[in-house]
Amino acid sequence: MLKLLQNLDFKKYTPRYYFMASCDSTSLSKIKELEERERKSKQGEYHISMIPRSRVVNQSYTTAVFSTIYSILYSVPLVFKIVPDLILCNGPGTCIPICGIGFVLKTFFIKDVKIVFVESFCRTRKLSLSGKILLYLADIFIVQWLTLKKNVKRADYIGQLM
Repeated sequence: MLKLLQNLDFKKYTPRYYFMASCDSTSLSKIKELEERERKSKQGEYHISMIPRSRVVNQSYTTAVFSTIYSILYSVPLVFKIVPDLILCNGPGTCIPICGIGFVLKTFFIKDVKIVFVESFCRTRKLSLSGKILLYLADIFIVQWLTLKKNVKRADYIGQLM
């Protein structure tokens, strides 16, 4: 995600809202560092929201249903307050509730939210669980490997973003 953001026109996309898992301190510090570099040139405002994870790695699908419902309920007021134009997301399951709510906004003609999903760089042959879900919700679905593009016809391949 940071590679994508480094090329983003911060003047055009402001304010920016970042959603990340409440346990993700690494991403939090990296986003703050990126934004502080941009802030020096007065590139608009940003906000960070920490949300509960939908599913922890290796969590059973049965218990993940409950944690996902909790994450969705937690995220609904945040997304409805913002009503975004664009949701740009990558691999983590944290994006599922946000994209789901964005899809609902679009489905009920509340706002034409564009959802762009970028599958993780490490996914070379099979989609992640997030990818399998968002394949049906995203307006643009990007993979970073040609071998994965061959397996996922709906995906767009634009090369590796590294």
